[in-house]
Amino acid sequence: MEDRDSSESARHLFLRALRFHPESKKVYQEYFRMELMHAERLRKQQEELERAKIDIGEYEFSPEILSGKLAEVIYQDAAQKIKGAEFLLSLLQIAALFDFTRELQDSILRDLQSQHTDDSVTWDFMARRELEVGVAPEVHSAQSRAADIASREERCGAVYEEGLKNLNTEPMWACYVTFCVERFKRKTNVSELKEKRRERLLGVLQRAHDVSLLQEGFYRTWLEVLISSDQSDAAVQVAIAAPKRFSQSVETWTLCLQTLIRLDSVEAGPLFQEALKLVNPKDTAPLWKLQVEWSAASQPPDETDTLFQRALLSPVPQVSTVLKEMYLQWAYRTGGYKKARKLFTSLHEHRPFSRTFFTTMVQIEKEQEKPKMSQLRDYYERALREFGSSDD
Repeated sequence: MEDRDSSESARHLFLRALRFHPESKKVYQEYFRMELMHAERLRKQQEELERAKIDIGEYEFSPEILSGKLAEVIYQDAAQKIKGAEFLLSLLQIAALFDFTRELQDSILRDLQSQHTDDSVTWDFMARRELEVGVAPEVHSAQSRAADIASREERCGAVYEEGLKNLNTEPMWACYVTFCVERFKRKTNVSELKEKRRERLLGVLQRAHDVSLLQEGFYRTWLEVLISSDQSDAAVQVAIAAPKRFSQSVETWTLCLQTLIRLDSVEAGPLFQEALKLVNPKDTAPLWKLQVEWSAASQPPDETDTLFQRALLSPVPQVSTVLKEMYLQWAYRTGGYKKARKLFTSLHEHRPFSRTFFTTMVQIEKEQEKPKMSQLRDYYERALREFGSSDD
């Protein structure tokens, strides 16, 4: 009786909460969970009493409560108030925690399939269910297990393909790609299964890109898989193509230029110029930095020097500030103290500056066999005039 009273009190609290928050997902989820937990407790009590052959007298267990009918009523009310496949799935996942809710789960599934085929979440869930359907109970060899897994993954893919016929959208493609990435990353010692996963992933990435529905973040994965598979030519093509879709994204440009540099592609140089034309100037500091690093490592010194000079003309303070620091370090590295000192002298009135610009020159001076105190004093005094004595 105490359990019944506490459940009734909880029920009243949830109903009151719903009066104030009639569209609260959290309240409905916890109310739904509470009714199922209450039904589970009553079912266990009934079983214990029956096993003990105790006369329960007037104490009756309502079949509606025992079977979860109250929870079903809550579900139906919640589904009317709150739309969307994601919410229904949250209730389905709660129901699946209880072993007496098969009919309720089937009802929620029917609603998902009949009312929410326009939501990628539905297709993603239905596809992933195929991983759990028809699991072979006794599979002995690694090859047999791999064949069984491959078969289930094929069925998952078929559901995603059906979803794309109904819902050819970026979120739908994202669900499919995410699934393929997850399966590809799973470890297996069976080379045939690993190769199937790689082929499926690369194929889906290519198709999503071809219809301009591949999300920006997936290009990194695509490039990584291609490079790890020794498909350098394909990686170069992807690195060239990706910025055409995300032409103002400094992240995509940086990723693709880094890839081209890594692969020693001749396309890197021209694409740097393209990137600096298309990206918002205030966001180009990482691109300038990457370009001068690439130039310093692979191009003649006079070309790198010209590139630094161009960067100093940038109207964006962050660009010219960072590049001055790099320019000074590069000058010292390639031409020694005299070249660095000459460059510092030519730039020390070329604002804006950073503290690092001055501290770099101080460090260069200190590294000399006989540091000149007059020069060190000059560097410190210039820094003090620019920034004051504060460390902020």
